[in-house]
Amino acid sequence: MQTPSSAGASGTLSRRRELWLLFTLAGIQFTHILDFMIMMPLGPQFTALFGISDAQFGLLVSAYTLAAGASGLVASTYIDRFGRKRLLLTLYGLFALATLACGLAQGYGALMAARIAAGVFGGVLSALSQTIVGDVIPFERRGRAMGIVMTSFSVSTVAGVPLGLFLAAHLNWHAPFFGIAALCAILAVFAALTLPVLDAHLVRAGRPSTWGGIRQVLADRNHQKAFLFSGMLMFAGFTVIPYITIFMQSNAGLRADQVPYVYLCGGIVTLFSARWFGRMTDRAGKVQTFRRLAIAATFPMVAITLLGRVPLVVVFTVSTLLFMCLSGRMIPGMAILTSAANPALRGTFMTLNASVQSAGMGVAAFVGGQLISRDAQGQVQNYWMAACVGVLASLVTMWLAGKLTLHGAVPPPPAGGKT
Repeated sequence: MQTPSSAGASGTLSRRRELWLLFTLAGIQFTHILDFMIMMPLGPQFTALFGISDAQFGLLVSAYTLAAGASGLVASTYIDRFGRKRLLLTLYGLFALATLACGLAQGYGALMAARIAAGVFGGVLSALSQTIVGDVIPFERRGRAMGIVMTSFSVSTVAGVPLGLFLAAHLNWHAPFFGIAALCAILAVFAALTLPVLDAHLVRAGRPSTWGGIRQVLADRNHQKAFLFSGMLMFAGFTVIPYITIFMQSNAGLRADQVPYVYLCGGIVTLFSARWFGRMTDRAGKVQTFRRLAIAATFPMVAITLLGRVPLVVVFTVSTLLFMCLSGRMIPGMAILTSAANPALRGTFMTLNASVQSAGMGVAAFVGGQLISRDAQGQVQNYWMAACVGVLASLVTMWLAGKLTLHGAVPPPPAGGKT
């Protein structure tokens, strides 16, 4: 078996160590995603407790993602100058402290500041995890690898969000953040013991300077198209996602104790579908799989914004399909992005990409908050307009996906089957 140092230097791992690496990254992604997701079902509590509007709550959600975007721009100047493991552990520790600060916050202003701090470190964590996958996992297995890492979304919705809501209901809203911070501490120790050094990029000959690398990334036409694809990918879902719980309780009639089942049902299904979509991505092709799932996602995206007082089974069916399709399209989507990056500049590209994605989410949440409103009875109005904007963005991503050059892809055979 390879030692951690040799694995990090060579850039390759045995299959067993590769699997441990992916599970570790999935655990780190789990806490990062849960920290972001737990805010959305707590929306009704925050609007009532702090006396804020839906738009102000949307700003609370956006603050995290916009801070992550700004942090990613700064991180692009240093991410390729340090070993992946050392940087990952440092940022993860700071993220845990910021999440702890969220739990200690006593008002809207303090919570806003803590969310900004969590976004500063959390956004870079996501980019760094994706960079590691791109560095270590060969192109032909990258869809499966992304499927494993992306199960963190499913686990967070199956176990994390319902448990967080349970703690919030039976203790207070501070409790979920304390729980996430404690879990971060445990996973940080596990990561320190299991992750290889992952420093092959430091010994690569001909590495550009910090600003030279950024200029190379930004000047690459393929990268420019990839950034546009990435931003629209996140924008497409986040005009709708932050306001699901608010809409479900005000318009669809769900009680607060029924909301966790929305996430539980969606998470259970995506826990299995993520692995299936990962294998499909490698077998059917990354672009083809992405386009199919992007089309599929448009139907539940619109349907969930039109729900009224319907039976619970209808609510859970539509919301589960939405979670499955939106998380599913992220698997080929992220495989496309890691493959579109120039391997020599992947760390810088993925960090800048995290900024683009965070900006896409933040702007989408803000736009969605501006489109919706409340009537005299407190029901959400114009939610369908937010979905339509998201669908248009999704159509743009489907077109852009076919315009990208994917490094490591086997070129198609020439016409007539000649070689």
